Amino acid sequence: MSKAPTRKQHHHGDLRQALIEAGMALLAEGGPEALTLRRCAARAGVSHAAPAHHFDGLAGLRQAIAMEGFRIFRETMEAAAAAGPQTPRARLRGVCAGYLEFAIRHPALFDLMFGFSASELPPPRKDEQNSLAYQTLRQACAPFVGPGQDPAAIESQVWSLVHGFATLYLSGRMRFNAGSAAPRARFDEVMALLDRIGTDPAA
Repeated sequence: MSKAPTRKQHHHGDLRQALIEAGMALLAEGGPEALTLRRCAARAGVSHAAPAHHFDGLAGLRQAIAMEGFRIFRETMEAAAAAGPQTPRARLRGVCAGYLEFAIRHPALFDLMFGFSASELPPPRKDEQNSLAYQTLRQACAPFVGPGQDPAAIESQVWSLVHGFATLYLSGRMRFNAGSAAPRARFDEVMALLDRIGTDPAA
């Protein structure tokens, strides 16, 4: 009978990623209170001391989970934008739809990600600049920036609109049943304001 593989062999050397994924699963199942180094190690099938080799305590693990969340966030927004018409405004609406989709699908992760200030997260490496989630929003807003206009003005308007809706929805403060079709209908009504933002690219 062949010898069973060790736990470390199971991860093929990518233990750090396995711990991040274990932490994300714990977060999704039980919220922030469920996320501990010991539980994360047990979920990944390694000793309770293993996370210390990859993260600076629980805070370091939380930061790593947030960075992985932003990667998935970017992919969700880009997929939503690519699924619809490819006009500038349709892509902008698609990015915003992906934003809300991610928040609804991963509420605890969404809260964790935006619970950090920008200065608390590690800066991206030079080769990761184009992978930042904010770049996706920035690129979708770019066609509506008029000559001499500060791009941040348009970006902040769009970001405030979609993030505000997502946050209010997750908090349960919207006046509709979360199990109905109303969230998307209400979201489309609010996102209609995007048609008034910025300079029309066709102008």
